[in-house]
Amino acid sequence: MAVRFTIIGAGPAGLQAATHAARLGADVTMIERDIVGGAANLWDCIPSKAMIATGGVLSETRRAEVMGLSPLDPRPDLDRLRDRIQRIEGGLNAAACSLLDSQGVRIIEGSGRLKGPHEVVVETATGVEEVDADAVLISTGSRPRIPEWAAVDGERILTTRQAYPPAELPEHLIVIGSGVTGVEFVHMFRSFGSKVTLIVSRQQVLPAKDPEVAAALEDDFLKTGVALLKGARATAIDREGDTIAVRCDDGRVAQGSHALLAIGSIPNSEGLGLDEAGVEVDGAGYVPVNQHCQSNVQHVYAAGDVSGRLPLASVASMQGRKVAEHVMGLHTREHRHLDYDKAASAIFTEPEIADVGLAEAEAFAIGRKIRVTKVPFAANARAQIDGDPRGFVKIVSDPATGVVLGGSIVGRGASELISVIALAVTANLKVTDIVESVLVHPALAEALADAAE
Repeated sequence: MAVRFTIIGAGPAGLQAATHAARLGADVTMIERDIVGGAANLWDCIPSKAMIATGGVLSETRRAEVMGLSPLDPRPDLDRLRDRIQRIEGGLNAAACSLLDSQGVRIIEGSGRLKGPHEVVVETATGVEEVDADAVLISTGSRPRIPEWAAVDGERILTTRQAYPPAELPEHLIVIGSGVTGVEFVHMFRSFGSKVTLIVSRQQVLPAKDPEVAAALEDDFLKTGVALLKGARATAIDREGDTIAVRCDDGRVAQGSHALLAIGSIPNSEGLGLDEAGVEVDGAGYVPVNQHCQSNVQHVYAAGDVSGRLPLASVASMQGRKVAEHVMGLHTREHRHLDYDKAASAIFTEPEIADVGLAEAEAFAIGRKIRVTKVPFAANARAQIDGDPRGFVKIVSDPATGVVLGGSIVGRGASELISVIALAVTANLKVTDIVESVLVHPALAEALADAAE
C-alpha cells in the first residue's frame, strides 16, 4: 500500500513536497484554502519581484542618458501593472495545478486541521471531509506582523501585502523596517517616483548583513534621495486626512502621505489542531523541527516559514523535498541534510545584493581564520558596457586549503551570479576551481574569477 501523505498548505514547501513524494510513489493529498503557490505567489515573492522588475525598467529608462540616448521619465500605470501581476499569478497557479495533476496529487480546496497525528479534517465549501494520513506536512506559511500601535487601514497605512500595487502611487512613503523586505519596498517605490523615508531602528540598514554590503546600499539610497532616519524605533502612527505621521521613541516624527509596515512576520500555526495532535509550538508560534523537518510528533512535519527556519522560498522548497524523501524512507547515511548555513539569499534592490555561506564579520566574531578577496565591478568590462559599474564581488575562503567558504555580491545581476559561489560552497570547491573555469567575455561573471584569482 502506498504511503498516504497529506500536506496542509500549497506554498513552495508544500508544492515541492507533493510533487517529489508523488514521483517517489506516495499517495499525496494537498489541502489549500487560497491558491496553489501560496503566499509566495499571492502576496510575497512573485508580485513584489514583478513590481521591482517594472521599477527596473523605469530606472533603465532614466539612465538612458548614460547610454547615449535621450532620457525619459515615464510614470507607471498602476492598473496595467496590477493586471500584469494577476496574469503572472494566474499563470503560475495554472502551471502548478497542472503539474500536481500530472503527478496524481489530489487537491482539496479548504482549511485543514489535525484531528490527530494520522487524521486531517478539511472544511470545504460543501462540508467537512476527513483524510487519513501516514504522514502530515504543515506548510502554512506566515503573515505580516502588525504591532498594536499601528492601525492598518489598507488605504494610507499599509502592510506589505496591501501594496502590490497600492490603489494610488504614494507621494511620500514612510517605510518602517530596514530588513530585506523593507529595503526592497524602498527601492521599489523610489523607482516609481515616490519620495521615500526609511525608518532604521539600528545604525545601518540590513542589520544582519555585512556592514560593507549595507553601506553600499545606503550610499545608493542617499544618492537617489531616500531619507534615512537612523537609530529610530517607530512607536505610533497617526493619520489626519491624507497626512501620516510616524512617531519614534526618541521624539522624532516622520511625515508623509502613506506608511508601510515591514517589520517581520508571524507564523500561521493557529487553528491547525496542533495541540490535539500533540505537536509542540514555541512561544512565537513556530513549529520546532529537527534536521528532517520532523516536529516532536514523528509523523508530523513542518516546512517553510511556519518551521521558524530561514524564511526564504528557496529554503522552503528544499525543506519540502527533504520531507518527501524522509517520508518515503530515503534517509540513509549518504542522504544529504539541508545545510541552512549554505543557503544563498538575494535582495532585489538596485543594486542587487546576494550572499551565501560564511560572512566576513561572522568569521571574525567566531575567530575563524579566513582570506577575503574583493573586486569592484568598476574594473569589469561588461559592467562598464552596461553603464552600471556599481558594487563588488567578495569571496571568503580558507587560507590553508583555498576552499570557498562564502561570498557576497553587490551589483547588477547579483541574484544570478551568487549561484556560482553557492555551488562552490555546497560542493567544497576551491578558489582555483573558479579561476580555472573558462568564462564568457565580456561578462559580469568574470568578476567572480578575478576575486578568486
